[in-house]
Amino acid sequence: MAVFLGIDIGTTAIKLGVIYEQQLLFETSVKLTTYEDKAARYQRASEIIALLEKGIFLIPKDLRKKISIMSFSTAMHSLRPANSQRVFLWSDLQAGETIAEFSKTKLAKDFYQLTGTPIHAMSPFAKLLYFKETNKYQEVTQWSGLKELVLEYFTGEFIIDRACASATGYYDLEKKTWSTEILSYLAIKPNQLAEIVDTTKTLAMKTDKIKHFGFAPRIKVAVGASDGTLAAYASFYRTKRTASLTIGTSAAVRQIVTTAQLEPNTQNFCYYLNEKYFVIGAPSNNGASLLEWSAAQLAKDSSSFFTQLPELLEKTTIGAKGLRFLPYLNGERAPLWDETVRGGFYNLTLQHTREDLLRSVIEGMLLNIRRLVKLVAPKQVLSVSGGFFKTTELAQLASTILGAKCIYAPENEPIFGLYYLYFEPEIPAQRAEYQFVPNPKEQVIYEKLAKDYFR
Repeated sequence: MAVFLGIDIGTTAIKLGVIYEQQLLFETSVKLTTYEDKAARYQRASEIIALLEKGIFLIPKDLRKKISIMSFSTAMHSLRPANSQRVFLWSDLQAGETIAEFSKTKLAKDFYQLTGTPIHAMSPFAKLLYFKETNKYQEVTQWSGLKELVLEYFTGEFIIDRACASATGYYDLEKKTWSTEILSYLAIKPNQLAEIVDTTKTLAMKTDKIKHFGFAPRIKVAVGASDGTLAAYASFYRTKRTASLTIGTSAAVRQIVTTAQLEPNTQNFCYYLNEKYFVIGAPSNNGASLLEWSAAQLAKDSSSFFTQLPELLEKTTIGAKGLRFLPYLNGERAPLWDETVRGGFYNLTLQHTREDLLRSVIEGMLLNIRRLVKLVAPKQVLSVSGGFFKTTELAQLASTILGAKCIYAPENEPIFGLYYLYFEPEIPAQRAEYQFVPNPKEQVIYEKLAKDYFR
């Protein structure tokens, strides 16, 4: 079997993993910088490429020579105007008011039914609609995203995979092509967008890039898919469990299904994965980014915040002495679909301590995610992924608050999703994993707390 390089380009970091015969031989990551300009949230294309190069060169030279296939996972909902350095991210909220008005129209429901992409400011559809109505970037002749950026760099081809395309808001799930109806509404022509290919399609790498990085002479590039679909697939392929939960910067509960499933009222997402599967689910804007905020704004020592979380949970009581935290610091997608909603502490008194505030942030975040679990995967075992679950005490608390058995394994990540998608290896019967089951007594308390927590 070939030596494989998987690269996961998220919103906070680029992660790289070299895999051979299902074993991770090497892994590393480099941090990405997100810029803010009022409601705009973006990264710089040149910085993404520079950091991607840096990450690849961190792989030992002798190992790089053996890599014969590489593939990419990229964050969904990115949009880049041609000849611009700005790659707008899912968290970009410029289209907030525009999409709020559009969501009131019949077209909003029609377009959701066509695409499976919720009507929200996160989507490239919303961004393009905003640019159209504000007359911005009207001279642009080409639109792309993260996946097109990196594939063009390595192969010279202007292409996008179906998984990333299906998260744009202008991909027709049934016809498997760009929607002529939606593009017409946006005044965009199909030739302004990348060619759509399937997620396992392979391409030749440019000769100059092979020499530059010292890869194997005939290395191939598999186009890959989106980070969310790949995290779900990694968990499913490894365990055969269809339900999964990822808590990274944001969070999402997902299900692997064999047919497209849409719910116009709750607006679950439904994205293409491959010829067999779709991924449905519900996303939250507010995952571990809340912990990062807490470390910076509430902790005595931000540098030791994460290592001290287990002790904090041990010292504080369930419910944080009646203190509640509405975890909407980034607005919210599911279940509210309202980027204007705001978070805050409720029932705050002089008796509450710094530790109570920190505990309430964690509880509020998890109780919010609990609502998504009830929507998407009620009474199911969850395969979990994301850095949040690497802390045993946080993983245990999540299992208790969610009321679900949670199974964590290093392979439940997008890089392994890429590997499984391309190679489809036979999974050994015994694989290392960590299981967390709800604490019965604490679960009863959280069940009561959850009933009116978000009243």
